[in-house]
Parts: sequence; structure tokens; C-alpha cells
Amino acid sequence: MIKSSFLKSYSSSLVLIVSIILGSVIGLVIKDRAEVLKPLGDIFLNLLFTTVVPLVFFSIASTVAKMTDMKRLGKIIGWMLVIFVVTGIIAAFIMVIGVKLYPPAPGTQISLEEPVDLEKITIGEQIVRTLTVPDFAELFSKKNMFALILFSFLIGLATSAVGLPAKPFAQFLLAGNEVMTKAIGYVMLYAPVGLGAYFAYLVGVFGPQLFGSYLRAMMLYYPLSLAYFVFVFSFYAWLAGGMRGIKIFWSNILAPALTAWGTGSGLATLPVNLEAAKKIGIPEDIREVVVNIGASVHSDGSSLAAVMKMALLFGIFGIPFSTPETIFSVVVVALLCGTIISGIPSGGMLGELLIITVFGFPIEAMPIITMLGTLVDPPATMVNVVGDNVSGMLVARVMNGPRWMEEG
Repeated sequence: MIKSSFLKSYSSSLVLIVSIILGSVIGLVIKDRAEVLKPLGDIFLNLLFTTVVPLVFFSIASTVAKMTDMKRLGKIIGWMLVIFVVTGIIAAFIMVIGVKLYPPAPGTQISLEEPVDLEKITIGEQIVRTLTVPDFAELFSKKNMFALILFSFLIGLATSAVGLPAKPFAQFLLAGNEVMTKAIGYVMLYAPVGLGAYFAYLVGVFGPQLFGSYLRAMMLYYPLSLAYFVFVFSFYAWLAGGMRGIKIFWSNILAPALTAWGTGSGLATLPVNLEAAKKIGIPEDIREVVVNIGASVHSDGSSLAAVMKMALLFGIFGIPFSTPETIFSVVVVALLCGTIISGIPSGGMLGELLIITVFGFPIEAMPIITMLGTLVDPPATMVNVVGDNVSGMLVARVMNGPRWMEEG
């Protein structure tokens, strides 16, 4: 049963890994001739780019439109969002320090089409350009994903506020989300072919130098994510309940942590995580909101991984990873990848699309970071899941005071 469960949980990732390995072997064998396989990869990436905009809009707008009943619930959600954002930023900054101390791609240079140069603009201008566009039509470009996300939230909130008269529109948003989710599922069926072809091209044309960067990235991510799991989560548990909070946290968290590592699925771990939250003493209304919503929209492990992916690409393309504007953009992108984007079907892939579009990397860069995301998935999922539980503890501390564990 354990073997069957493992294969079921990781079957798609295993297929991708096998296809990428097979493509890499083909590239090593046929070398420069592997360039003839690149169009097969281009088809996959173009399909993703054409579905990403409507998928993001319908997914976010339909989710927000369903949020209607908020009193104590609204207060819980408000503190939950604050804690999700703060912990996501902390995770991103920790990985920024990690990649500065141990760059994942030192000396690795791949002469793909050069990315767009980052303009020398102020942080204020960066915020305006990131969150808004001057014309409605520009929302539907993959280059303006942040603005699209903000607009989607706005439409969802407006739909919820209008109420009954907007019910047909809310149903339209829900139906659109279902349709685009199914569409992205069809596109992902082609992923093994597309990614395999791209890795054949990358390895055949540029050689095996990429693999050294992957090894360095994993040597950084695994120890750092485990340290985050042990020390940062212990600190959060202490903030929530002092030494008793640490003790009760570690007495109950290993089951969901190991389940998350073994299955690679936050949703599959949700029942175990809810049971652990109950044993810890998180009040029912708080754990039902925070742990359930967190399974979709809170992923500290994904924030850690997003920074590493960006650092890898910055190193490969020789872009400095030092200016305040660059670090600000990296942290914001990582926060979105670990919150909003993580709640969308195939969110990991969409986060990678967001990374390359925001910084102007060529589309050939996406398979490079897709492979990295697959390699670090087990510890990332574990950090994602446990982060939801400890966030519930923090919300309970804010909402119910220092004696919250006795009331759960």
C-alpha cells in the first residue's frame, strides 16, 4: 500500500523526471543536432503562455467572489493574511541570504537569447509598473501578471459585494475556472514531450554544465529548508505559546511533516494536518479557516524555492543579484509564488512563468527552473504544510490571547 501510495502521489513528477533524463541523454548523444527537437518544446511553452492569463483571472476572481460571510471570520482571515505575508517575506529573505552566500550558478553561462535589461528605475516606479497598467487591453499580456492578479482580486471582491444580482456573473467566473483548469490539465499531458525535447536541446547545444548548478542548488535548498523547518518554525511556535507552544508543536507536527514529504501533496496531507492542529489546541474555527485555506494559498517552501530559481537564472544570464530594486522584485515575486500563485492549479509552473516574464528571461529558461522545482519538491511541500499549522497557532494567539491552547 505504501508503494502504491508513493507511485500515485509522485507519478506525474516521476514521468517528468524520466522524460527530462531521457531528453538529456538524447542531447548528450546527438549534441548540436538536438536543436531540431526545440520546436516540440516551443509548442508546450506557447500553449502554457496562451492559457495562463485566463486561468489566473478566472481562478482568483471566482475564489474571491465566493467569500461572503465575514464577521469573526473576517478578523480571522485578516490576521491569517498578515501572517501569511510576513512569513512568506521572511522565507524569501532567508533564501536571498542563502543564495548570496552560496550562489547556485557561479561561472555557469548559457548563451540563450539575452533577457531584457533591467531598467534603472526607482522602487516607486517599480511598484507602479508591477501592480498596474495604463490600458485595460494590456492586462491580457503575460508581461503584466501582477496587474492581472490585482485586477482579478478587484473583480472578485466587487462580485461578492454586489451579492444576489451578481450571481450569474459569479457562476460565469466559477465555470470559467473549471474550464481553464481542465484546459491546463490537457496542456500538462504534453509536458513530458515538451520538457523532454527542451532538455535534449539544452543539453545537446550547451552541454552538461547545467547539472553542476542543479547539484549546488540542491545542496543549498535541502539543508536550508530543513533548518527553516526546525529553527524558524520553533521560533513561531514560541511566539504563539512560549516553551509550551514549542513542546506541543513538536509533539504533534511530525505526522503531517512526514506525510507531506512522502506524498508531495499539501492537499493529500490536509486531513493529517487538521488532526495535528486539533491536538495542538488551535480553536476549531481558526484551524478550519487557516489550515484549509493555507493548503492552497500559503507556501513558505515555495517562497524559498522561487528565490532559488531566480538566483539560478540570474547567475546563468550574468545579471547582478545585488541592487535594492532587484532584491525587492525578487522578494515580491517569491511572495506571490508562495501565496497567490500556489493556490492555482499547476501553480508551480505558473510561478515559473511569472518569474521569466517579470524579469524578461527567454522562454527557454522555463524548463531549467521547472527541473529545479521538481528536484526540491519533497522538502518544499513539507515546509508548506507545517507552515500552515504554525500560522494557525499564531492566529490563535492573536485572536484568543495567551491561553488559546486551553480553549482549543
